[in-house]
Amino acid sequence: MSTTHVVVTLLAAAMVGFSAASVFLRAPWVVQPLADYGVPRSWWPWLGTAKAAGAAGLVAGLFVPVVGVLAGIGLVLYFTGAVVTVLRARSYSHIPFPLLYAAPVVGSLALVAAS
Repeated sequence: MSTTHVVVTLLAAAMVGFSAASVFLRAPWVVQPLADYGVPRSWWPWLGTAKAAGAAGLVAGLFVPVVGVLAGIGLVLYFTGAVVTVLRARSYSHIPFPLLYAAPVVGSLALVAAS
């Protein structure tokens, strides 16, 4: 495991963890777009929980690599779903946001595959 892998994985976990906390705390810049996209409020805690579990899984993956890979795959699927949701809502200017959070997760997975 390289230093780069550890740094990218911790960055990914921190970003996804921040995103999860933003949903749990109902930060206006997160929940208003969710409402605009038509995501039911009853899903919000589950979405935050999925992100929090993914962030924890990335960190755990530094010690048990298969857990990190599974968490990374889950997060990539999560953020792919987020992009699809944004596209369906025709909020094209918001597409970069889920991609921004997905990028370090993909980077972490790529570094695992490279090692």
